[in-house]
Amino acid sequence: MKVSVIVPVRDEEHSIRELLDSLLQQTRPPDEIVIADGGSVDTTPQIIEQYINQGAPVRLLRAGPALPGRGRNVGAAAAKFDWLAFTDAGIRLDRDWLEHLIARAERDESLDIVYGAWEPVTDTFFKRCAAIAYVPPPVAMSDGVVVRPRSIASALMRRDAWSAVDGFPEDLRSAEDLLFMNHLEAAGYRAAFAPHAQVHWNVKPTLGATFSRFVVYSRNNIRAGLWRQWQAAILSRYAVLLVLLVLAAIFDPRWVWVPVALWLAMLGARAIVSIRRNRHCYPASLVGNLLRVLVIMTVLGALDAAAIIGSVEWLLLDAFRASRKRPLEAGNGA
Repeated sequence: MKVSVIVPVRDEEHSIRELLDSLLQQTRPPDEIVIADGGSVDTTPQIIEQYINQGAPVRLLRAGPALPGRGRNVGAAAAKFDWLAFTDAGIRLDRDWLEHLIARAERDESLDIVYGAWEPVTDTFFKRCAAIAYVPPPVAMSDGVVVRPRSIASALMRRDAWSAVDGFPEDLRSAEDLLFMNHLEAAGYRAAFAPHAQVHWNVKPTLGATFSRFVVYSRNNIRAGLWRQWQAAILSRYAVLLVLLVLAAIFDPRWVWVPVALWLAMLGARAIVSIRRNRHCYPASLVGNLLRVLVIMTVLGALDAAAIIGSVEWLLLDAFRASRKRPLEAGNGA
């Protein structure tokens, strides 16, 4: 089996060396590494070229101003081999990552896709709390394998599967991988997990960085048509709280504390549920979990705010702009 590893990058000068080193140190080395640069303005391309000049089996493609979906498509289209392994920048791979993916595919030749495993890097107290707040915990699959949900950052598939669903959506900053994997599943391609094919993904280290990233996720999640899976519940909860707040302010301001208390209780309940779901991944004492509750409540509040702001951005920058273009296009067509 010949395998091309595809990686989209952009402005990754601080992480690209770790990724390339972990790819080059694989127990089963890739037959080629195809990196699609989406318009980096830092030294990422120069660092990659240093590896190429040292003889590493790396190809650098200049994809222009490209979002991750286009970067993956450019890399996959240029790949030489019939099996494509995908991972992302900002990732560190276990040394036997590719070996486990390939072994699972070779064990069952009817498979089209093999998803590996992934773990968040939680080397600080905040990162652990953030992972508990929003990273889905491992679940038991139908075959008894316990893994986190599938991720394109740890995946191996036949080129035919990628091309049959027309690759990744290219106009989304995020959620393009979810749509792509959904398309593969809907098309009937057979997938399995390789739980020992592990990659390590860096959680955002601060509350501000987490908030900014999730604003982007929120807007693109709606653009991808996946808002029912995230924003729908949040917007409905906050709509109820807002109605209660307005009613209290109009009829008796002394009751304004009630919706505020309900909001804090909601965040607290969600934090406790998150800790319970992740108790096996991140065990802690009673005191430790009490401290976690306060930080997780803060993270959840920031994520809710990001979901709402991203939804407003979509409404103003996407939906409103599209609605203004339609009558103009209709007039031009007439």
